[in-house]
Amino acid sequence: MQTSDLDFRELLSFSPSGGPIRFLGQRALVVDSAALALQRKELIDLLGYTAARTVITRSAYAHGWRIAETIKNELPDVFLQAKEGKLGPLLTALHGFCRIKESQRSDGEGDEPLVITSILDSIEVEQHRLFFETAEESVCWSFAGFASGYVSYIQGREVYFIEDKCCGKGDDCCRVIGRYKEKWGEELPQLSYYQIKSVQDSCIGIARHLAKVQKPIIGSRLEFGFLQDVSEYKTVRITTQSQAMQKTLEIAQRIAKVDSSVVISGESGVGKERMAQLMHEKSSRATKPFLAVNCGAMTETLLDSELFGHAKGAFTGADRDHQGLFEAASGGTLFLDEIGDICQAMQVKLLRALQEKQIRRVGENHLRSIDVRIISATNRNLHEDVMAGRFRQDLFYRLCVIELHIPPLRERTEDILPLARKFIAKTAKSMGRDVTGITYQAADLLLRYRWPGNIRELHNVIEYAIALSGNDKIDVDDLPPQINHAMAILLEPVKSQKLRDFEQEHITGVLAATGHNKMRAAKQLDISTATLYRKLKEYGCA
Repeated sequence: MQTSDLDFRELLSFSPSGGPIRFLGQRALVVDSAALALQRKELIDLLGYTAARTVITRSAYAHGWRIAETIKNELPDVFLQAKEGKLGPLLTALHGFCRIKESQRSDGEGDEPLVITSILDSIEVEQHRLFFETAEESVCWSFAGFASGYVSYIQGREVYFIEDKCCGKGDDCCRVIGRYKEKWGEELPQLSYYQIKSVQDSCIGIARHLAKVQKPIIGSRLEFGFLQDVSEYKTVRITTQSQAMQKTLEIAQRIAKVDSSVVISGESGVGKERMAQLMHEKSSRATKPFLAVNCGAMTETLLDSELFGHAKGAFTGADRDHQGLFEAASGGTLFLDEIGDICQAMQVKLLRALQEKQIRRVGENHLRSIDVRIISATNRNLHEDVMAGRFRQDLFYRLCVIELHIPPLRERTEDILPLARKFIAKTAKSMGRDVTGITYQAADLLLRYRWPGNIRELHNVIEYAIALSGNDKIDVDDLPPQINHAMAILLEPVKSQKLRDFEQEHITGVLAATGHNKMRAAKQLDISTATLYRKLKEYGCA
């Protein structure tokens, strides 16, 4: 990976519901600038100018050292390029220290400094001016300390930055100069703030202590959007923070270890195929093919040829032998999407293939042995289809040894914003747009929306919004009409109506939203199935 490939918007990870914030996988804290300004004032008042500057400089040095060390551990390819000097200015700007005006580098071995960097909008200048008048000395102590710690670690030898120009003392810009320790000599009084003999030893000691007491961060490199999530499940490209979905993922990974047939149920767009891919990747068949077919999108004849293959001359246009998916997926996994939509005749053929573990190509007489794991998916209620005679019971039991249900997006709202941000990062990059996030007003609308199309609809909404957005963040006006329209209806004053009518509308609405699955509707309504049947009978809807 090149430094230019990094998307720094993704180095910061956090949960919308609060909790730990991580930068480059390490725990971080957001602190208001005014609070830091007050801290600086209190240190000066309590310890005096020299001691306060020493504490702040040393602390910033440790910060820079720690960031460089983390880059080496987590992004070794990037670390190897860090000596070119392109990463440091970006990191200091990203941390909010300042805005880089200009940066020059040399090998640092002659009279020329190793680094000369001019900056604007220094946050430390703003902090100083909150409590003090124009300073007699430079005030960007944290910036100089951070740069010293970071570059010292990158270079593998002591480098110290001194600020010779500062807006805090009336200069037109702030400027820091970095030299190797021996190039400064001993006469420069500012070097005393680093306490050279002890500061690096302190950093090394802190790093060793953290290595002992800090819990390993599972998949910390994978928290970065450019490497693909928020949880350990990002290794299989699934983003989730909700307990419901994490439980589903845990079950899926246990199921993956066995060869039993699985039916993945859930509404359209919840990610059934991705779940099937996860199970394949976690199974003993992971090195073999994973092939998928949408059974509902094909005619019987086409699906027959697609699954079982055909011989040359079997029908018009069959000008060569064709290997079906059962054979092509040998040793691996075959994913049958929308299995509930296949016709009765195809159900019989599929049942025989699963029972006998053999198939016969269209137009051939001899049988071929197969070795595949079948994972199916449907947004229908196969139990009801079996009861109604639309789906063969014997095939159902062959396919559905285990059923895994994926909850809809509206039942795991904790995942909405992490998914949205993931889609923003990917889509903005592919579309060449500079959209980096979403305003809190637009995020609130996304959280309130019911998402009938689930994750697929969310992805489409984000793509629509990025295409229309004229700013660096998606705002309310960028969202598609159905989002704003649904919210307008939701926020309309409720007309006076009888309690019984309101109850009926709510129950029938939930029933419709669950695809008339009475067991799921009863669970969502938090009532028994018997109560639901009684209510529907009262309404004349049974």
